[in-house]
Amino acid sequence: MTAGTGEQRERERGFDHTEIEPRWQRTWDEEGVFRIPDDAEDPEYVLAMFPYTSGDLHMGHVRNYTITDAYARFERMRGESVLHPMGWDSFGLPAENAANERDTNPRDWTMDCIDSMKTQLKSMGFGYDWEREVTTCEPDYYRWNQWLFKRFREEGLVERQGAELNWCPSCETVLADEQVEEGPGGAEICWRCDTPIEHREMDQWFLTITDYAEELLAALDELEGWPNNVREMQRNWIGRQEGDSVEFDLTTGDTVEIFTTRLDTIHGATFFAISPGHEVAQRLAEENGDVAEYVERVEHADEDEVDETSGVFTGEYATNPATGEEIPVYVADYVLEDVGTGALYAVPAHDERDHAFAEEHDIPIKQVVEPKPDAEVDPEDVDVQEEAYTPDGVLVDSGEYDGLTSQEAREKFVEVFDGEHRVEYRLRDWGISRQRYWGTPIPMIHCEECGFVEVPDEDLPVELPEFVHTTGNPLDAAEEWKQVECPDCGGPAERETDTMDTFVDSSWYFLRYVSPDADEVPFDSERASDWMPVDRYVGGIEHAVMHLLYARFFTKVLDDIDLVDGVREPFTNLTNQGMVLGENGNKMSKSKGNGVSPQRIIDEYGADTARLFIMEAAQPEKEFAWSPEGVRSSYQFLQNVYGLAEEVAESDDGLGAGDAADPASAVDEDPVAAYVDREIAATVATATAEFEDFRFNHAQQAARDVVSLLRRYHERSDADPAVVERGVRTVVKLLGPVAPHVAEEVWDLLGGDGLLAEAEWPEADLPEDYEVARRLVEDTREDVRDIVDTVGIEDPERITLAVAPEWKHRAHELARESDADNLIGDLMGHDEIREQGDAAADFAQDLQAEREALSDVLAPDEERAALERAAWLVEEEFDAEVVVQSAGEADDDLAGKAAPGRPAINIE
Repeated sequence: MTAGTGEQRERERGFDHTEIEPRWQRTWDEEGVFRIPDDAEDPEYVLAMFPYTSGDLHMGHVRNYTITDAYARFERMRGESVLHPMGWDSFGLPAENAANERDTNPRDWTMDCIDSMKTQLKSMGFGYDWEREVTTCEPDYYRWNQWLFKRFREEGLVERQGAELNWCPSCETVLADEQVEEGPGGAEICWRCDTPIEHREMDQWFLTITDYAEELLAALDELEGWPNNVREMQRNWIGRQEGDSVEFDLTTGDTVEIFTTRLDTIHGATFFAISPGHEVAQRLAEENGDVAEYVERVEHADEDEVDETSGVFTGEYATNPATGEEIPVYVADYVLEDVGTGALYAVPAHDERDHAFAEEHDIPIKQVVEPKPDAEVDPEDVDVQEEAYTPDGVLVDSGEYDGLTSQEAREKFVEVFDGEHRVEYRLRDWGISRQRYWGTPIPMIHCEECGFVEVPDEDLPVELPEFVHTTGNPLDAAEEWKQVECPDCGGPAERETDTMDTFVDSSWYFLRYVSPDADEVPFDSERASDWMPVDRYVGGIEHAVMHLLYARFFTKVLDDIDLVDGVREPFTNLTNQGMVLGENGNKMSKSKGNGVSPQRIIDEYGADTARLFIMEAAQPEKEFAWSPEGVRSSYQFLQNVYGLAEEVAESDDGLGAGDAADPASAVDEDPVAAYVDREIAATVATATAEFEDFRFNHAQQAARDVVSLLRRYHERSDADPAVVERGVRTVVKLLGPVAPHVAEEVWDLLGGDGLLAEAEWPEADLPEDYEVARRLVEDTREDVRDIVDTVGIEDPERITLAVAPEWKHRAHELARESDADNLIGDLMGHDEIREQGDAAADFAQDLQAEREALSDVLAPDEERAALERAAWLVEEEFDAEVVVQSAGEADDDLAGKAAPGRPAINIE
């Protein structure tokens, strides 16, 4: 992307971004514009998800932080106290890997990245309260991770347990379920490096998030400020199912519990299936070569190697407690280990996946439920051999229970088969142990005599030792650090060498911003209770079932242990920003060569241009493709605004019109000035509403439109200088949140009082009947264009617009209110309409034909006034005199053609 030679650009430039941007950034910093005092009452809390310390900002970062900065600046100008902090998600495996690659240590690498990213953020003009900066890898932060771990343990929310866990052989660490993604062919892969995961039995520390599963699920309904798709993703991840458990005896000697939501179908079970990871399957694999081969193949499956109907017969059978029949036991990939119990009885007639599997393996399909007598489906039309019938119904071929409804059968079978009715969740407890160095040390000590013992509070933080380059868990190699005395008995003991999942860091960081210097508590509880929850939170959709779920869990626990009062949800309104794509519409990446460097855009065009382009391109939640032309357009627009302000500042009329209407101006007497004044007010009202609704692109388009209007008006010889200046001052305020440096420069140029960042946001209501008047003007201008083009009038000299008579407006009003089938008869029943004779009958027919499309219109006098205010736009477009007439002033023939909202037009 180029902008021509330096000489060309210097001639174009009205301002030099390389000069003004650093200057205003220093001024804001010196004046403490973005600092918020500790005694602020319930400030507007605006927050972007803090960045991982990778070292460089990408365009996704720029978009995310521009969104929150614009909104924070908007709220600050509206008189709100605003908390808008920034920090660093600075622990994690990538830093450890980067340090290994560069023969350094993770801390030095991370702190260098923070320095670089902080410089870049400041160069963008983002208004953060840097005194509240949080860095999660600093001991004064992760000390409180350890302290909170102990408080959670006191509440019974921490467990040490052996479990089969997800292991990434590349990262050499355990992954939480939420960090396992689906890869090609349904294979489970690491969320960070895409390596196929393994399963290992290991002892780990868990936070029992399942204790809060019901509340985490139920409270989603109250998060009306969250995107529906995020709430649905969390619902699915929590995975609540209400059903019944029963036990099946296997010929292996095992008794296997299953959990089902359709216990009514148990008489139709024709096979039994267990997941490849089920303990019975694992044991059978040691004895049965076919099972072993299948389990091995599934665990290391590539794309197309395993499908949903794959499975292997084990040679074993299960006894159906309902029929006493023995049904074959299969190991099947479609049975998921982490859903239910990892085992199920299969009823092909009433489950689609069971049906597909049964067809593939030639297993009988037995119908035991048919539609109810009053159902829309005729039982004769149901053929379970062709496809499964899945709705509830009534039982058939179920012995003495035939005729029971599905619900009645489920309730009865729980007792008959000695089962249990319960609620199950897909959600599993959160394993937080990680076998890596660069994370929070878990504050536990293992003693052979005392078992696991907590590190005393007075010994926190447990700081990381010097980094050791090694494979596996580096803390295992830190012998001097690892060997300690037991806090209870004083005997020899060892520190826990696992570190915490870094999602612990981000589960409460938003609370640390409230009091980042607190050294006796993780945060000031009274202040947090007042300042929380976060009002506006912006970040990526990829955190829907990790960070966002964990943060909700932490917040609820913190309320329960009285660290906050009554705050049970951390984020009131959530926005997931869309992706910034490359010019070719693909995701930006180095490998594709379509990345755009934010620093290059800042250097060439300035931070304001980058910010404005990003905010104009699309609504925050939508993705958009990078456009060099769009960047150039944003740059030129800002130069246009500055140039217009320069002209206003240099005018002989001087400055000082201010923001309010000037009583001395001729606005009331001058219809052109009145039109511009109404447009300024409408732009303020529109932009304010759009900012409130996070539709910044609409707000900026409104600003662009009014700048174009002001430029045209300013160039008129009869322009009112006060109106022009008021318009420019207003536009600058509307631009301030998005393009703050240029706006600040223009504000100063116009002699604005104080800093624009601290100025009052303009206030204006949408002028009365504005939308109706706007539609009238736009339709009229389009009608004039159509006539000129159709008739082929090259140089029109006079354009006459005639407003419809009063009786037509009355007929139009009556037609909109009428619910009569015969509208013509209804209208002609009114004396004031009927006395117009044939003209009324003809117009009534027109209204009948357009009845469904009739919209609100202005009264005749108001319509004429609106057209007179906008007449100058038509005059400029066609270089012709424009005359607006009432029905009484116009020629009868012309007036007769007019309709409410569509004036008659004569062009000479």
